[in-house]
Amino acid sequence: MRLLAGTPCGCLFLLGEKSSVESDVRMELEMGMYGPGNGSLRGRTLALIKKYGFSSMRCLGQNFLVDERYILRIVEAAGLTVDDLVLEVGPGFGFLTEALASRAGRVIAVELDRRLIPILEERFAGHPGIELVHGDILKVNLTELLSSGIKSTGSCKVVANLPYYITTPVIMKFLESWSLFKRIVITVQKEVAFRMTAGPGGKEYGAFSIAVQFRSVPEIVEVVPRSSFFPEPEVDSAIVRLEIRREPAVGLLDEAAFFAIVRAGFGKRRKTLRNALKGAGELGIGLDALEEAFKISRIDPARRAETLGMEEFARLADAIASLRGMHL
Repeated sequence: MRLLAGTPCGCLFLLGEKSSVESDVRMELEMGMYGPGNGSLRGRTLALIKKYGFSSMRCLGQNFLVDERYILRIVEAAGLTVDDLVLEVGPGFGFLTEALASRAGRVIAVELDRRLIPILEERFAGHPGIELVHGDILKVNLTELLSSGIKSTGSCKVVANLPYYITTPVIMKFLESWSLFKRIVITVQKEVAFRMTAGPGGKEYGAFSIAVQFRSVPEIVEVVPRSSFFPEPEVDSAIVRLEIRREPAVGLLDEAAFFAIVRAGFGKRRKTLRNALKGAGELGIGLDALEEAFKISRIDPARRAETLGMEEFARLADAIASLRGMHL
């Protein structure tokens, strides 16, 4: 096992008190729904929780996937072969890890909760294809973590049941390191999945949609009902597959200018583009040049950001980049 980063400050261990998880486990076990002879994933999860006296941590948003059908769908969506290197984030009790290792050549599982590490070590002792890493995925150097495996496989696939509270920063970290990956299959909050796949004109469409689609082709594989998790969250989830693009969705003169425009436009999404962009100092141009950029790109400045497709943002960004270069 490798140790990369410890549990962050502020997380509360629910020890010495009766947590809702403990109460739910006790109730279901007492009802005889998941006895020792029951081989269901839910039953095995509850048995491990009882065996190790495990209690949830509020700040980690721990909701364990306990429906075998969706474990299988995740693995199928990843399209694994024995030649694949897989990065898993948040293995929990290791049931998805087990399924991944049965098909992939090597699995690197990064777990933040140090209490789960000895459980995982016990479960996978002697399994040469699984490497456990205790660390915070947001602090991990992905290149260093994956370098040895990528040398032999060429790229990596990510498979993760992401905690809701870190979904966006983790996805953005993966996309910023896009060259390391071939495919990303993640389980996220359903509303986040809709945002990732949204097109112009809808309320779900925003800067996050463009950032995801700029470097990948996202697809919702299947919606996962909240009843498939333990403890049960308040919302449904969805399995999303991202096929990483080898080239960006649009060609650009200046990628930084493109995303500056996207952020500024959606930062004031109820305003027209003219009003949203005229106060964006990071664009580096004045009002006259901005008006000229609208003309060159053939974008009506009275439109709102939510109506523009990625190609239209690209045209506007290239016009601004060109004009900015002329005024340097």
